[in-house]
Amino acid sequence: MTSKDNANSIANMEGLQSAIVAGETARVKELLGDRSLDELQKGYLIELAELNNDSEIIAILKQAPTA
Repeated sequence: MTSKDNANSIANMEGLQSAIVAGETARVKELLGDRSLDELQKGYLIELAELNNDSEIIAILKQAPTA
């Protein structure tokens, strides 16, 4: 992984967190795309969505592929 790939990955994770907190379902879908998450990332994002009580985003995250 290059430093540019790493920066893009970090930016994508930050974008996902912001979209989850804001309840932006379409944006979450867009940022996830066909990307796979590692178990730690996925668990964290699901917990974040659970804190916001957003069942639609929780379902989207649970369906995301795991690396």
